Amino acid sequence: MELKHTALHDVHAALGAKMVGFAGWHMPVQYPDGIRHEHRLVRESVGVFDVSHMGEIEVTGAKAFEIVQNITVNDVAALEIDQAQYSAMCYEDGGIVDDLLVYRFPDKYLLVVNAGNKDKDYEWIVKNKIDGCEITDISASITQLAVQGKNAEATLQKLTGVDLSAIKFYWFKEGDLAGVPMIISRTGYTGEPGFELYFDNVHAQKVWDSVFKAGEEFGIEPVGLGARDSLRLEKKMCLYGNDIDQTTNPLEAGLGWITKLDKGDFIGSSALKKVKEEGLQRRLIAFTLDAPGFPRHGYKIVKDGEELGVVTSGTVSPMLEKGIGLGYVKKGFTKIGTAIEIEVRNKIIPATVVKPPFV
Repeated sequence: MELKHTALHDVHAALGAKMVGFAGWHMPVQYPDGIRHEHRLVRESVGVFDVSHMGEIEVTGAKAFEIVQNITVNDVAALEIDQAQYSAMCYEDGGIVDDLLVYRFPDKYLLVVNAGNKDKDYEWIVKNKIDGCEITDISASITQLAVQGKNAEATLQKLTGVDLSAIKFYWFKEGDLAGVPMIISRTGYTGEPGFELYFDNVHAQKVWDSVFKAGEEFGIEPVGLGARDSLRLEKKMCLYGNDIDQTTNPLEAGLGWITKLDKGDFIGSSALKKVKEEGLQRRLIAFTLDAPGFPRHGYKIVKDGEELGVVTSGTVSPMLEKGIGLGYVKKGFTKIGTAIEIEVRNKIIPATVVKPPFV
């Protein structure tokens, strides 16, 4: 299958990015200075991610609220205009279709979904469509940039008349930035202050160049998918396909805070209520290694020879300089402070269940 390119593909290549196939796209995984450098840059100043591979699906019409409320686990009724929420979609059995962002506009909802799930998500939404709404996949026309780090606001404020300081976390505004109409959203996947910008592909180069010029004084640099992954993991943000998928439910994944079982029936609500009543048999835990090692996805989590579960995400934290990870473990071993072990290349390394985030 031929990989798709974002509107900024040639820019990344010219900057010397290492390009890899990811979710059907040819994406920059890192630039010449490497993942650790990019990771620390975002934690300490500001970096820019091209995340145009993400999917954007519009839901419009008189019944737009009803369908979004039915297919997502969070309570859409709580959203005000210009507000966003983190949510998930579930199958009837409570397994996760995808996690996503829901944006409320005066006349529509915008669902931002994971790149690798976009087609599956669109089909799922259409399958559950009701009369009185329209579902439109606008992903191919949208460039999305994530400008993340403590200097993100100061960088972007130079380029817009919109008062960025007035946009609260998980709120957004429509306005011009670098002379381009866009959605300016105070959201991100790094745990740092920052914004995500959505605009038409034709303006990609102009916006990219303007942002980098504005951020020069802060040492702004592009950041690839490698650092995006390590940044989100340090903050215990779930990655679909690793920490959550069709075989996991939001309650065991630690996403009970977005799962509003009291909002009325929605797809998967009956199964999730049953799970809650019966009690969780496993949970997604965070752990740190107590000795040098690199925990990776799929490694066994054990205790005295007994298998407790598997690592779903792992890395050596660039900020803590030690192994960190997530994984599902069975009941009885999820309490913070519990001693566990990770099997790393046939070697048993001691680890401890910790309270996230790691950083």
